[in-house]
Amino acid sequence: MRRPLVKICGLTSEQEARACMELGADLLGFIFHASSRRCADPAMVSLVRSGGARKVGVFVKQGVSDVVALTHRCGLDMVQLHGGHGRDGNHGFEVCGQLVSALGRERIIKVFWPERYASSRALQDDLERFAPVCGWMLLDAGKGGGGHGRGFDPGLLSGVRSPRPWLLAGGLGPTTLPAVLTALEEPGLPRPHGVDMSSGVETAPGKKNLEEVKQVMRIIYSGAPERSVVEREE
Repeated sequence: MRRPLVKICGLTSEQEARACMELGADLLGFIFHASSRRCADPAMVSLVRSGGARKVGVFVKQGVSDVVALTHRCGLDMVQLHGGHGRDGNHGFEVCGQLVSALGRERIIKVFWPERYASSRALQDDLERFAPVCGWMLLDAGKGGGGHGRGFDPGLLSGVRSPRPWLLAGGLGPTTLPAVLTALEEPGLPRPHGVDMSSGVETAPGKKNLEEVKQVMRIIYSGAPERSVVEREE
């Protein structure tokens, strides 16, 4: 069984980004949202040399031109649309489509919040609707935003099949990750292609606890030694 990818998000320093990469993180997440306590300085992000990891920019509300400009300035490999990109009831579908044209589908991660939906069928319908305009999907806790420090009931995903590789987020860290991964082994539940964590491996917002990151990597590698899904293309 291939191991899940690991994304460490909310990084605010070049040193911590490098340390997370050296510990085995596959994806390094940098938040570009001014009101976030984990907002990253674009100048810092541009200095990060990620080696075999991918740099992911997390965007909230920014327009297409701003996302594309920061992608090029910071050398981002992927962009994550974390809400606020659509005010027309389509939850950012048009923005996703425009970014696919500008950057390519495989570089787009679209976030969904299962707790927003009245049923797993409604969530499934939205996942399928967005499949043509994103390469990856991320399922997070709450009904918007991120960094809540809590998870969501895996039962909300009963019968759901993601049409794209997907990441699981929501209160994940060394104390919660094993139980969540075990829960998603139940019949009828989808297995994530990767896990995304931020507050669950912090001493304070934007300050990563590298010992906890190390523990997470130990948990991931003890379950399955191989990298999951798409290898980084050189």
